[in-house]
Amino acid sequence: MKEFTIEHLSHDVGTKKLFDDITFSIKEKQKIGLVGVNGTGKSTLLDIVAQVTEPDQGHLSHSQDYYIGYLRQAAHFRNDHTVLNTVFEGDTPMMQAVKDYENALHMLEENYESKQAQQAFSKAEEKMNKENAWTADAEAKTILNKLGITDMNAEMSDLSGGQVKRVMLAQVLIQAPDLLILDEPTNHLDYEMIHWLEGYIKNYQKAVLLVSHDRYFLNHSVDTIIELRHQKLFTYPGNYEKYVQLKAEEEAALAAHQHKQKQMYKKELEWMREGVRARGTKQKARVERFKELESESKQMTSSASLSMNFQNQRLGNKVIEFEDAHLSIAGKTLLKDFNLLVQNRDRIGITGENGSGKSSLFNVIAGRIPLDSGQITLGETVKIGYYTQHTAQLDPSQRVINYLQETANHIQLGDGQSVSVSQLLERFLFSKESHGSLIGSLSGGERKRLYLLNILMQKPNVLLLDEPTNDLDIETLTVLEDYLESFEGAVLTISHDRYFLDKLAHQLLIFHGRGDIESYVGRMSDYLEKKADHRADTQQQAKAVKSKKEQEKEVKKEKTRLNYHEKKEWESIEEELFTMDERLEEIAEEMAVSGHDLGKLQDLDKERIELENALEDKMNRWEYLAQFVKE
Repeated sequence: MKEFTIEHLSHDVGTKKLFDDITFSIKEKQKIGLVGVNGTGKSTLLDIVAQVTEPDQGHLSHSQDYYIGYLRQAAHFRNDHTVLNTVFEGDTPMMQAVKDYENALHMLEENYESKQAQQAFSKAEEKMNKENAWTADAEAKTILNKLGITDMNAEMSDLSGGQVKRVMLAQVLIQAPDLLILDEPTNHLDYEMIHWLEGYIKNYQKAVLLVSHDRYFLNHSVDTIIELRHQKLFTYPGNYEKYVQLKAEEEAALAAHQHKQKQMYKKELEWMREGVRARGTKQKARVERFKELESESKQMTSSASLSMNFQNQRLGNKVIEFEDAHLSIAGKTLLKDFNLLVQNRDRIGITGENGSGKSSLFNVIAGRIPLDSGQITLGETVKIGYYTQHTAQLDPSQRVINYLQETANHIQLGDGQSVSVSQLLERFLFSKESHGSLIGSLSGGERKRLYLLNILMQKPNVLLLDEPTNDLDIETLTVLEDYLESFEGAVLTISHDRYFLDKLAHQLLIFHGRGDIESYVGRMSDYLEKKADHRADTQQQAKAVKSKKEQEKEVKKEKTRLNYHEKKEWESIEEELFTMDERLEEIAEEMAVSGHDLGKLQDLDKERIELENALEDKMNRWEYLAQFVKE
């Protein structure tokens, strides 16, 4: 059984310690979800496991033939490569077998008489057989299709950011490594793609280590959760739901322990303040105990959770109204006869296809782009807070506290309390040491959290949130969800996070593209279930119509024997079955010897699938006819 082990791992980034003497292992077929607050080092840990980053201390061990595939958040690819070229980059045995085979084939074509070329080709063929790499091309295209990539010859430079991320996901999946490492794999995937990926990971026969903010995805794809906190790793067996249960039990036990510790701390504090004159051995031990309790007490208070409770400006009932709105960009229709009334306390979730106009809708509301025709009206008291996907406006050379001080030095909270920017940063899980840090030194998730904090400090009463769950940790998301539920205003959010939308949105706008926008009142899960049921009903109805037509055609009255045409069909059907079975065997033989021609392999595989389906239909027909044959 293959296993990956890390022992006594310690690592610092600048002056910040991320890991302190961590030891853990990843077993074969284990599916691990890594969670933790932004900035604790999740992506750095993935880099170390993938051997992209060298740790300060620690030992990594695995077998010599252990291969790792890594999907990073920042994609690295060649712009002049096609989609298919990019997918086949990699150094796993299967990818190397394909490359060696192509090189050997080229050598053989250049000089067929060369013994060296013949030997290289023979060796490459053996390697292709050993790694079962003949169908790699067909598998790659299947995975790409599942991820919504249909043009295999498109150049990478012509793809959108979301398409690039999906191509890079396909690249790492097709390599089938011993350890599959995925950093936020569901970003830029729609619901059907996420559902497919859940099944793929669940059935993957090797190990998986992934970071994701998508709680439904974690719940359906992993069997172990490891949490990174306070420079240590804590392991929880089971999926995300089990993790939440175990964590709740752990927190309850910790709360009881902390209460007991605080009581002891108070007693020891009283004793220390008495100024005991006699300092014997017992007293010295008690002083040491006091210092320990004092240290533990500080740790308890420093682990406060993120909280939000901002005082917002009042908002009237009429917030936003669209009337017969039309919008096209670069000849692409995004809004068509669009009407919408947003009222105070509305919670609207916006989802759908990438590039269908969701972000453009927000830009219209924010006044960044005008409508082609129609009208948008904002209430007189509306103050918009717009959280975009991009945090480019954050100056990496600016210090964290200075960035917020540009908005305000003090903020009034909903309970009337006034807090400083420094206190607010601590409430948002930024330690005192980080307040003077440069924004450029923060993790991607920390920058997103800082950006969100700045927007909320401006006391908006209408929030436009464009993919807020991307790159935010689960703890921050949970508190954000709680805050939005009690937010005294309207919230419109673009998201593909089912869990987030289920908790937040009471109404959905589903963008299907070309100005087709569907409205649905209810939860996201209910909508997806209804959509799946409708698809199943449609398929069932189609089958029923087909079956009915066949029955009407074949059985207009109760049959007791074959008619003339059916007798002729019966006379030849067994021969046809035999012929089809023979052809399937021929196809299998041709595929085994046609490995150098990937195009032919694909054609043969397509013929095989069609023939197997036809054979099944023919067998069903044989069974039907056989019941009327007289012995």
